[in-house]
Amino acid sequence: MTGHIFGRSTRGVLPVAASGDGCYLIDSDGKRYLDGSGGAAVSCLGHSDPDVRAALHAQIDRLAFAHTGFFTSEPAESLADQLVTHAPAGIERVYLVSGGSEAVEAAIKLARQYFIETGQPERQRIIARRQSYHGNTLGALAAGGNEWRRAQFAPLLFETSHIAPCYEYRDRHVGESREAYGLRVADELEAEILRLGPETVMAFIAEPVVGATSGAVPAVPGYLKRIREICDRYGVLLILDEVMCGMGRTGHLFACAEDGIAPDMITIAKGLGAGYQPIGALLTSRQIYTAIAEGSGFFQHGHTYMGHPMAAAAARAVLDAILGRGLLARVLEQGAKLDAALRAELGQHPHIGDIRGRGLFRGIELVADRETKAPFDPARKLHAEVKKRAFEAGLICYPMGGTIDGHRGDHVLLAPPFIIEDAQIDELVGKLATAIRGTLGA
Repeated sequence: MTGHIFGRSTRGVLPVAASGDGCYLIDSDGKRYLDGSGGAAVSCLGHSDPDVRAALHAQIDRLAFAHTGFFTSEPAESLADQLVTHAPAGIERVYLVSGGSEAVEAAIKLARQYFIETGQPERQRIIARRQSYHGNTLGALAAGGNEWRRAQFAPLLFETSHIAPCYEYRDRHVGESREAYGLRVADELEAEILRLGPETVMAFIAEPVVGATSGAVPAVPGYLKRIREICDRYGVLLILDEVMCGMGRTGHLFACAEDGIAPDMITIAKGLGAGYQPIGALLTSRQIYTAIAEGSGFFQHGHTYMGHPMAAAAARAVLDAILGRGLLARVLEQGAKLDAALRAELGQHPHIGDIRGRGLFRGIELVADRETKAPFDPARKLHAEVKKRAFEAGLICYPMGGTIDGHRGDHVLLAPPFIIEDAQIDELVGKLATAIRGTLGA
């Protein structure tokens, strides 16, 4: 198809998505593609969920849009109530936006305004982690630690400190326990706070399970609890970015539940709308909300489509499906099957360094040498070749390069719909293995 769309890439011609059928997308030529990554960890219910479609039909017959400067709406209020009911302890307010970058941007601005309203205007610094990704708007990009994504826009970004990620496969020392490793890298946060001056730091932001940039890298046991302790010690807000790993993707509605902590703010998107509508949210604590409510009474932020009734109605139906159909338990069950199938098929492959993740959020790291963990030459663009071969075979997956530092390393990210069946797991793993072997041999 030719036309006037300015797409992500100006090279090549993309097939036209025409319809969806459960875990499959179908193009205009009738070819079926198993959606092994949910797009980008978005389509958690697949592409034709009848309940979500019915909710959207019903909502458009009632109300499509009302600007939040004048009105609230029943779908928005109901969605916020649902989220708070199931959120970590202390989370009591929901700020609805249109996507993940918007949610992170709102979190950064709210953190700053919170400290202004509480008489601490000197707190203005953000600490994040290397190889993190928090969105593509300028504030979110500044917070993120992926150098490839940041490089050309660096002159436009505010200064952010980036400490080591929690990347067990690459950074845990021989003989070091997982717990000891987690405490060691978490303590880098305290060192950075002290270096900058505790009175200047407003927030630390991290993904509980790192998604796009590193490929489903989970925090080790105890890491986030120590992070929480350090933030509390110095009055620093803890922002957890669950845009990709939240909303049931790891087997918990909020990924941080597995780590046993409650942040001050959580950002969500992607699986919240399951692809049926563009929506995201910033969830925040009573403390932060109260500071604004009892201070200026006005959060100096906002976008036209925030709290959109159609988007909220879709998200409410998505949450009803996740919670009402037992899908969290299913994610854990099918995630264990996917992990086992990947290990059985690829665990001994000479160029598979690590298979990792939680629930239906799995990453496979490709290496030139399993013993040394040496990556392939980035010039080979192995991730792109794997993606191409898999797509030709009818599998959508999410390979990326720059796994280690934004330049070196290759991985494949998998995030299939929560409704994936056993036979489709076999199809996914089989087609992925064929694509990897076609690229790397063996």
